[in-house]
Amino acid sequence: MENLNGNKEFPIEDITVRTGSVGNDDAVLAGLGKKAVLKRRFSFLTILSYSCTVLVTWEASLILFLTGLTNGGSAGVIYGYILTWAGTVSTFIVLSELVSMAPTSGGQYHWVSMMAPKHMQKVLSYISGWLTLAGWQASTASAAYLTGSLIQGLMILTLPDYTPQSWHTTLLYWAITAFAVFINIGAGWLLPKFEASLLVLHILGFFAVLIPLLILGPKGNAKEVFTTFTNLGGWSSQGLSFCVGIMGTVFAFAGGDGPIHLSEEIQNAAVIVPRSIMTGIAINGSLGFAMVVSVLFRAGNIDEALEQNPLFPVMAIFKNAVRSTAGAAAMSSLIFILSVSSTVGLMASTSRIFWAFSRDRALPGWRTLSKVSPRTSIPVYSVITTAIIASILALVNIGSTTAFNGIVSISIAGLFASYLLVSSMLLYHRLTGGIKAPGNSVNLTAGGAGNLAWGPWRAPGVFGIANNIFACLWLIFVLFFSFWPTYAAVTPQTMNWSILVTGAAAIFSTVYYLVWARKVYTGPVVEIDVSDYVQAQDA
Repeated sequence: MENLNGNKEFPIEDITVRTGSVGNDDAVLAGLGKKAVLKRRFSFLTILSYSCTVLVTWEASLILFLTGLTNGGSAGVIYGYILTWAGTVSTFIVLSELVSMAPTSGGQYHWVSMMAPKHMQKVLSYISGWLTLAGWQASTASAAYLTGSLIQGLMILTLPDYTPQSWHTTLLYWAITAFAVFINIGAGWLLPKFEASLLVLHILGFFAVLIPLLILGPKGNAKEVFTTFTNLGGWSSQGLSFCVGIMGTVFAFAGGDGPIHLSEEIQNAAVIVPRSIMTGIAINGSLGFAMVVSVLFRAGNIDEALEQNPLFPVMAIFKNAVRSTAGAAAMSSLIFILSVSSTVGLMASTSRIFWAFSRDRALPGWRTLSKVSPRTSIPVYSVITTAIIASILALVNIGSTTAFNGIVSISIAGLFASYLLVSSMLLYHRLTGGIKAPGNSVNLTAGGAGNLAWGPWRAPGVFGIANNIFACLWLIFVLFFSFWPTYAAVTPQTMNWSILVTGAAAIFSTVYYLVWARKVYTGPVVEIDVSDYVQAQDA
């Protein structure tokens, strides 16, 4: 049997490989049964830049910090940030171990297929793929929406007579999406350089915002900042309010697995991807924490800021601090530019998930979506599909912002559910001794115990087990509270529609699986002969 690229496909039992060595990238990919068709444009520096600019944690923390103030207060925001940062680090240590074992663009669904019992490979892999895809597609839509809204926030700041409208947001959203498509397709060769240049702005912009805020802003009281808890959501306890409010910070860290889905475009991916992920989280976490604490100390009257700019009160905080509309606009523009870069990066990773999942015949239209441009080595149809779906979702915002927010809220539910699935499976194999030492010959495509071996990057021994357990507990916590509304007294406007949207996505994927996908989807397709693998390994 042949696939779209004219390569023969082979039974999974035919591929047995040696893992855990750095080796040739194409040989490592061949060991996963995949043919290299994407160009490896990213080095450590450029993928680190991508890791930092796709997260934009200090920027997102400024945009979303009011969620934590409503439920938790200033103290809740600070301690919630520390907890979220710790949980994120733990989670991505686990994901880094997995990508070091199997650096493939498929990410979670491919790892599930590797680790699941043979009789469950197909179903669990399919579920994981849809969760990952839904989460990333929603994240791309969220980024485009927030970026478009930032322009409206700037207009409110500089044009006091401007009245924001939902359809304005949608038009701006489409413009941001079109720019992201241009960078990903029209200037695909530029993407690594684009991300690298913005890393400089990401770091310098942090200081450009932080220093004026600290020097010119009104001074806050340290005791009040670190001890004031609030429960404006009307929950039965302060602890419950804190748990609900922490979700804003969780969203600021979403997208950290982006480099994983570009693995087939990264040099020495088994080592570079884990390093870039962990370094990126360290940089973003540090910058984000410093920015959150600084804003809380220099925020002044937050109610007044909300009245001045209800979309993004942080812009009013800037204006009140520097006493200049032009200065506040310049500071806010830095956040906008970096938010645009995040949208570009999110679209890149989302399109690679579309492409990888289609390569394994799991999606409608997989024959087209799995094609790669021979000229640019970019999955053009997958990029376009990502953009079209995001643009269609923007139409919902015209009718109801609440409904749109319900759609994009699946970004946390989908991604964290996929993280939990792979983390729990890795923990099971860890505790049962089902993972061999690096360098052992295993069958990564066969699945189950005895067919796994560590890659060159991992958390060793007891520390690895303890971290894996903590990651699973953290993911359960986040997944549970991701479905909670901001206010205890729920109305159609304040309802968290994530559970409904997640359920709808689950129903659609289930129906498609029963009607069609079960006939063609068998898990990650092995498309390279063992002899090809040996030749690549010897090269």
